[in-house]
Amino acid sequence: MENMRFLKPCGCVVSLCLAGLLLCMPALQAQQENFTPPSQNTRMCLSCHTRFTPGIVTDWQASRHAAVTPEMALEKSALERRMSAETVPDELARYSIGCYECHGLNTDQHADSFDHMGVTINVVVSPNDCRTCHPTEVEQYSGSKKANAYKNLMNNPVYHALVGTVTGIKTVDEHGRVLLQAPSQQTLNDTCLACHGTRIEVDGMHMIDTSVGPLNVPKLTNWPNQGVGRINPDGSLGSCASCHSRHAFSIADARKPYTCSQCHGEPDVPAGPVYEVSKHGVRFASHWQEWNFDDVPWEVGDDFSAPTCAACHASLVAVSGDVPEVVAERTHDFGARLYTRIFGLIYSHAQPTSGDTSIIKNADDLPLPTTFLGQPADEFLIDEEEQIARLGTMKAVCTTCHSSDWTNQHFERFEHTVQEVDHMVLAATKLMVQAWENGVAENANPFDEGIEQLWVKQWLFYANTVRYASAMTGAQKYTAFHDGWWDLTHNLQKIKDHIDAHR
Repeated sequence: MENMRFLKPCGCVVSLCLAGLLLCMPALQAQQENFTPPSQNTRMCLSCHTRFTPGIVTDWQASRHAAVTPEMALEKSALERRMSAETVPDELARYSIGCYECHGLNTDQHADSFDHMGVTINVVVSPNDCRTCHPTEVEQYSGSKKANAYKNLMNNPVYHALVGTVTGIKTVDEHGRVLLQAPSQQTLNDTCLACHGTRIEVDGMHMIDTSVGPLNVPKLTNWPNQGVGRINPDGSLGSCASCHSRHAFSIADARKPYTCSQCHGEPDVPAGPVYEVSKHGVRFASHWQEWNFDDVPWEVGDDFSAPTCAACHASLVAVSGDVPEVVAERTHDFGARLYTRIFGLIYSHAQPTSGDTSIIKNADDLPLPTTFLGQPADEFLIDEEEQIARLGTMKAVCTTCHSSDWTNQHFERFEHTVQEVDHMVLAATKLMVQAWENGVAENANPFDEGIEQLWVKQWLFYANTVRYASAMTGAQKYTAFHDGWWDLTHNLQKIKDHIDAHR
């Protein structure tokens, strides 16, 4: 039998694996119509894991990875194909993509590789491993803001100061002064870095108790984590499982708004709850059971009748016909179709040219896309020509359901709203600058005093909410009274009252 190097001389391990294989064979046979034969190494993984971690095995058995070999995938037409590689290594081509094909592919590049039952595998499957079959997708993702989310937060001293102030531990001394301590790593991992991703490193090996007995495995720091900008032990950025949940790696998961709502929630990035109450979200909630979330390309009308997040920002969208007409090409850079960045510190602005926004320097020599008074750092942002091209792609998606007039007026209203909200942020920022200049607040840390936190709410919560609600239309609950214009107005007055009281 090929690749039998995983068998150790130890009789107990061999017996355990063989016993597990016998136990799982009926399940494998029962599922045979759903997946193609796995490699011998993957069969040995299944021989134990079918018994001890049946949930992940069942997920895999129901997956496309289990049903299709790379050879079969390459026979698909270019439009229907889900893998962007033109060739794959011979040892992968003829088998379904199983446990060993993902966890044993590039072990020489992984600091978390270890010997497991006589075979070398790694714990963390990274985008660099997925690159073997999906190079275009990984290339797109690696240049995105999501892939750089850890660096964009932790390598930017302004953002880092905000994170440290919000999540740091506060104590009160005998004089009633609030003292700030840096946040613990565990708190960071449970808050901002849960979505942005952690830096996973290997701190030697350690023994863990399992249902099969003690195992010696890598001791991983800042693990588990599935953040979009996770820095993996092989140095790659991100986690494909953030959207394509392991071990099914389902395209349907990634196309449903629940996945995006894991991180995109109120009050700072309220895209998820805004979508829920929008007309598109209401149609999704009412009709998603009738839609087809698995087809490639994803055809408007045939497969779905209202956009989800993926339809606008990522999926290969087409209009059905004898040969489907492509409306928007698939992308795993989720900002590639966006012309305006409505989430930012402090104002809206053109999308950055690089997903690594920590490289930005504005006219105030701060790593921010605009100055505090709104001047954009144009050198680091896309130009007008690129903005127009991206707006054209977004409009093309909209006009698969809406008239051109409806679509054009939607974007005109949206752009006016964004400009007006920026004016409200500018008014609050001018008051904040006045407070710093007059000693009402100290700006050594611009986020730790009460008036400063009101200012942060103006652009991080309320302005963002109105922008997102306007972009997704039909979410008037959020544009008006739920963290919307009412709060922009009320909060501005509270900042003014704070300054007046100090005088």
